[in-house]
Amino acid sequence: NYVILGHSEARRYLGETDEAVGKKVQSALAQGITPIVAVGEDEQLHAEGRAVEHCSRQLRIAFTGIAADAVARCVVAYEPIWAIGTGLSEDPASANERIAELRGSVDGLASARILYGGSMNATNAASLMAQLEIDGGLIGGASLEAQSFAAIAAAASPAQAAR
Repeated sequence: NYVILGHSEARRYLGETDEAVGKKVQSALAQGITPIVAVGEDEQLHAEGRAVEHCSRQLRIAFTGIAADAVARCVVAYEPIWAIGTGLSEDPASANERIAELRGSVDGLASARILYGGSMNATNAASLMAQLEIDGGLIGGASLEAQSFAAIAAAASPAQAAR
C-alpha cells in the first residue's frame, strides 16, 4: 500500500535524483500506492540554515504536475540526513518549525501527513510526536529492537489521540 521514495540511501548509493523521485511519485499514485516521499538535508546545508530551501526544492520537484488533492493523500518523511543513524535528532521545536515551513512549499501539503525520521527512538519519540506539525515517525534502526519499537508506538498513541 505504501512505498518509500527518495530515501537518502537511494539518493546517495543509487543516484536517485529529485526528477526520478517525481516520476516514481506519479507512477505510485497511478497504481493506487501511497508514496512516502523522503526529503532531508546534509550537515553542511543544515549548518548553513538552508534545510528548508533544500527540502522545499525536493518536494516541489517530487510533486510537479500533481494536483493538490493527490498531494494531500501522500506522506512526506522529513529525515535530516545528518541525523540518520547517528543517534542525533533535530530538536523537537525546530523539527516542528521546519515541517510547518515545508507544508507551505507545495499546494496540498498542508493536509498531508508529514513524518519525522532522523534518529527517532524510544527516548525522543514522545517529545517529537507531541509537536503539532509532526504526524508520526519514519522509524529505521530503532524498529529492529522490539522493546524500542514498542516504546515508540506507545509514545505515538497519546500524541495522535490528542489531535
